[in-house]
Amino acid sequence: MLLRVFPAMAHALNKYFSHLEPIVRGLPHKPGVYQYFDEKNRIIYVGKAKDLKKRVSSYFAKINSISGKVQMLVRRIADIKYIVVETEQDALLLENNLIKKYMPHYNVALKDDKTFPWICIKKEPFPRIFSTRHVIRDGSVYFGPYANVRLLNTLLDLCRQLYPLRNCSLNLTEKNIRTGKFKVCLEYHIGNCKGPCEGLQTAEDYDNSIAAIREIIRGNITMVARQLRELMMDYASREEFEKAHIVKEKLALLDKYQSKSTVVNPSINNVDVFSIVAEGLSAYVNFMKVMNGAIIQVHTIELLKKLDETPEELLSLAIIEIRQRFESVSPEIIVPFLPDYDIPGIAFTIPKIGDKKKLLELSQRNVKYYQLEKEKQKELVDPEHKSRRILDTMMKDLRMAELPVHIECFDNSNIQGTTPVAAMVCFKNARPDKSEYRHFNIKTVEGPDDFASMEEIIYRRYKRLLEEKKPLPQLIVVDGGKGQLSAALKSLETLGLSGKMTVIGIAKKLEEIYYPNDPLPMYLDKKSETLKIIQQMRDEAHRFGITHHRRRREKVSLSPQLTEIPGVGFSLNLKLLRKFKSVKNIKLATLSELQEVIGRSKGEIVFEHFNKSGKKQ
Repeated sequence: MLLRVFPAMAHALNKYFSHLEPIVRGLPHKPGVYQYFDEKNRIIYVGKAKDLKKRVSSYFAKINSISGKVQMLVRRIADIKYIVVETEQDALLLENNLIKKYMPHYNVALKDDKTFPWICIKKEPFPRIFSTRHVIRDGSVYFGPYANVRLLNTLLDLCRQLYPLRNCSLNLTEKNIRTGKFKVCLEYHIGNCKGPCEGLQTAEDYDNSIAAIREIIRGNITMVARQLRELMMDYASREEFEKAHIVKEKLALLDKYQSKSTVVNPSINNVDVFSIVAEGLSAYVNFMKVMNGAIIQVHTIELLKKLDETPEELLSLAIIEIRQRFESVSPEIIVPFLPDYDIPGIAFTIPKIGDKKKLLELSQRNVKYYQLEKEKQKELVDPEHKSRRILDTMMKDLRMAELPVHIECFDNSNIQGTTPVAAMVCFKNARPDKSEYRHFNIKTVEGPDDFASMEEIIYRRYKRLLEEKKPLPQLIVVDGGKGQLSAALKSLETLGLSGKMTVIGIAKKLEEIYYPNDPLPMYLDKKSETLKIIQQMRDEAHRFGITHHRRRREKVSLSPQLTEIPGVGFSLNLKLLRKFKSVKNIKLATLSELQEVIGRSKGEIVFEHFNKSGKKQ
């Protein structure tokens, strides 16, 4: 590997290019890892590259087109180091190790909130097997880590039942055993140990048990079962039926364990499965290890995004990290899509049908459940977490410069051109604020003209907010396409509010998002939280407007005989009509019947109105 250090560079962008251009031009077209340092000589970013020259150049060649977060990174760079390596896989491994060592500010952060247990086979004469959360590099063999502690305990119990091993901490050297330094304990007498401390079990027999246990832990159940089956037949052929029966019981234990673990075709052997969910600022990656059709390890990690990394980049980083952690050498990896790097000797599979597809779907369900569980935990600790996450997502999806904490959505309602009204609903922190909902009766527009109606209500709404010096929303959503959006913009321009708020239109047919002066609509993912919030607001505005429209039509249609009753308003008259169906039936109703519907005092008023001087009107 080659190492080269660039001299310190000034921060102002206009100085960057004159100072950095000749250096970047001299970078090699080789795979490697680059490191960015700030003025205090702290590593702020580590990146891998298939081609160092192309990758590092991209940060400075199109500074105006990259995201704001990357621009912030570039402005802080004061020094660069790079390391040339032989292969892309070396670059991946080196990048991962440097990130874990230095934890740079702008790199993806790996969140591990637990120390998971391992299975340890201790390096000592007659090795012990036990679980531990502390890995000591003393030559002992470790398997794990195990996110599922129940699976770890099940494995250990199975191994102890199949192969009795010592659990004492005696120093069983050949000299100590030969001199008779130790005596067998209760574990020997109850059958949990074969007494190696007194030489009752040979080192060769003990090591054979350890070798079989290693295979079980690795998931090679089939090989161990075959050996036990051969041993059982050998005992039976020599008419040692008691020993054959003991081996048969061990086989039954193996079959029981395997039946609980096998989920697909047993021919699927030594395969890693990865799936990813990347939404908002976090990404979650699930890992499953499959041996002989049995899932022997499952683990999920959370990655915190820093520079809008793509799912391909995140998946590559997670694959390298997890395979290193679990010491996996599986030659095949099942993935939902190809990561952004090739790994020599590894075949990536994107299954479309069959058992491998089922495995991938199982991994995807696991990662989705893990994500939901983590979000629930965060919401319990911080009730505002969900709102902030949704607002961050909306700001990114809608290309906004600030969080849409305050959103207002407008909708027109006129059925068959009669009684035109409009409604505005308000969401704050991604939740409805019903105290801020508003109705509008269209005053200046004749007939069903949605564009003119939208222009009127937008003008009235924000003229009033300006007069009352109330805060303006960060986002305005208009129910409709280009026409309604243009009408809204016209009013905002009249009020001098152009460019001070993000304004979008949503067309119902294909859920298209329209922006001002952009002829092409934007299509959001149908499952995205941003689209769900916009749809919820649109539907709520429509419901609110229709309700108001219906009340206005009912009010217009009320008989003058009802509207002229003093002290009885629209809502009470509406209750009477809904109950008695007509004014004639109201006139014929008894006092008690009227009071049952609208109360004692109001019932008396209506009854007396229609029964003046004791006669029906």
